[in-house]
Amino acid sequence: MVTVENTESRESVLHRVGGGRYSWKPNVNFTDFGFNKQSYSVLQVNETSYPNCIEENFINNITKGGRDVFNLTMPKLYYFISGRGYCFKRMKVAIFVQNYNHCQSQMGLCSTMFNSVSNFQAKLILVLILHVYYFESIAFLFYYILF
Repeated sequence: MVTVENTESRESVLHRVGGGRYSWKPNVNFTDFGFNKQSYSVLQVNETSYPNCIEENFINNITKGGRDVFNLTMPKLYYFISGRGYCFKRMKVAIFVQNYNHCQSQMGLCSTMFNSVSNFQAKLILVLILHVYYFESIAFLFYYILF
């Protein structure tokens, strides 16, 4: 499980699934990673469905054709799994979004981290990288882009 915390944001957070025009293969820049939208899907699920990889009755299907966007607009715990059985191969992620005011009260971490940035907007790009070594593990690569 991956937890993202202590991120200052005064606007919605942008979450992108997938990316560039190339599929995963060795010696490729992973910032240009793209996924096969016919093989993989990203489903938002509830807390009960997440650990058990239950695909039925999902909240939202994020994958709708590539370069899909999901806004993390509410401070809460978001659960995402990959459909078609890939969740059982660890293709899932939980993202915890904290309230900006709560973040400020936590020893000033957020305010000191970004105090030089005026009009800060955080965008979270989640790139799922399928690690092909025996198809057993998944790596998650997070980028934070400040505008």
